[in-house]
Amino acid sequence: MSDAVGGEWMPPAEVDWVEIPEGVVRRGTPIADLESVAERYADTGALPQWFRKEAPRADVRVPAFRIARTPVTVAQWAAFATATGRPVTAAPTRADHPVIGVAWADAAAYCDWIGTRLGVGVRLPTEDEWERAARGDDDREFPWGREYRIGLANLHDLGIGTTTTVGSFPDGASPFGVLDMAGNADEWTSTRYAPYPGAPADVPAVEDWAFDPHITRGGAFRHDRDLARCARRHGAYEADLAAIGVGFRLAAGAA
Repeated sequence: MSDAVGGEWMPPAEVDWVEIPEGVVRRGTPIADLESVAERYADTGALPQWFRKEAPRADVRVPAFRIARTPVTVAQWAAFATATGRPVTAAPTRADHPVIGVAWADAAAYCDWIGTRLGVGVRLPTEDEWERAARGDDDREFPWGREYRIGLANLHDLGIGTTTTVGSFPDGASPFGVLDMAGNADEWTSTRYAPYPGAPADVPAVEDWAFDPHITRGGAFRHDRDLARCARRHGAYEADLAAIGVGFRLAAGAA
């Protein structure tokens, strides 16, 4: 594929898949921990109720699947946009950055398009798959471990204020070697928002203030460290998806 936005279209290269084995993800946050989590991130401006939809903690078995090592880039999106008549959403100098500003339906359409060309059933990851790929087999808080460290993800605290080249923070990799699971671009999943079974009674049944009902994960360059948490459930709460940094990565069934 050409790595220049607006350049001549070429067939897409193979996706750099990471194989995630079947296993159990320790999904979410224990109800007993919600108060301490809210206190730990109070300095970010995150409200306590935002964390309550992560509860309760549950061990969820996730079948084996594949997930792309990095999010879809501007150059990869440009090939699709050129082929399908969709707008190219970023400048040529950002070809290796994650594409942002993509509506959920267009992200799903990209999955269908690239899957047809590769002969693979490509899709967006489910919320449980995303957390499994980020968290691995334990209950770590961040993809890289239990403690937050500045410089392992492109988040607000770095002061960059925009996206960076995908894969720029290898020390922030998940246990399976998946990159950019925190920061850079907030990522669509295929899962529509709903409370987890057994959630606290005050967790809303519907987030009717969201621009789109699908869950996003990981946080973007504009977000604080609370969005870098593996358990953090987010969403597109503004219509300007580029401003809030919404992008996506690919998933598929096990090879």
